[in-house]
Amino acid sequence: MSAQRQETVRRLAAPDIAARKGGDPIVCLTAYTAPVAEILDDHCDLLLVGDSVGMVVHGLPNTVGVTMEMMILHGQAVMRGARRAMVVVDMPFGSYEGSAEAAYDNAARIMKETGAQAVKVESGPTVPDTIHYMVQRGIPVMGHVGLRPQAVLVDGGFKAKGRDEEGRARILAEARATADAGAFAVVVEGVAEGLARDITAAIAPPTIGIGASAGCDGQILVTDDMLGLFDWTPKFVRRFADLRGEIGRAGEQYAAEVKARTFPGEAETYFAKKS
Repeated sequence: MSAQRQETVRRLAAPDIAARKGGDPIVCLTAYTAPVAEILDDHCDLLLVGDSVGMVVHGLPNTVGVTMEMMILHGQAVMRGARRAMVVVDMPFGSYEGSAEAAYDNAARIMKETGAQAVKVESGPTVPDTIHYMVQRGIPVMGHVGLRPQAVLVDGGFKAKGRDEEGRARILAEARATADAGAFAVVVEGVAEGLARDITAAIAPPTIGIGASAGCDGQILVTDDMLGLFDWTPKFVRRFADLRGEIGRAGEQYAAEVKARTFPGEAETYFAKKS
């Protein structure tokens, strides 16, 4: 990408995303590497460096084992690839739940070392006060309610939320508290359509749905899921490609040609220059 384009393209920021409430749907995907970020940049308003990187890239069973160092490393990579889309980095488990001061320090480190425009936190009952603390000190924060992957050990698995009246009321209250704390947008994951629509209507920031119906102000998916890189994907994922199959077929063909000694061929071989 040319230096001229780097200078002239304006990157989207938190106010741009916040202003999309009730307007054109906000297009979001995850990204963990520079090449994928560059490919998706022209098509997305927001790229999330999700802590899902622990499962998608590093083979972890859940997101609990993700570290600050992992998030910063992948955040730096995505910032090298993206030029226009807003880049948001997940704060990993254990980096913001303790005290607001520690959360601020960790968020500031993420933003300084990656250059990202915001961080995202999962908005449990105690988190809105921390969001307020960080926003008041200049850190744009995206919230996340409903199914919270970092709570997997408490919940006993990845389960849809808000399916009874008590759960519905709790999640709606958490969404309102997250919005009131100053989050510029709120991810809503794994809830029924009616609850997603109620949250979207109840809060001023835009909602970004993942398994939360088309009633949200925008949508996000894990890119590797929607590209079909895994055998199993959640119910809410639509596969827009079959890269697992394509990679498997390419690997099979490569192996066959190596074994048959047809690769490398003349076109892929260097020869001595003729004197």
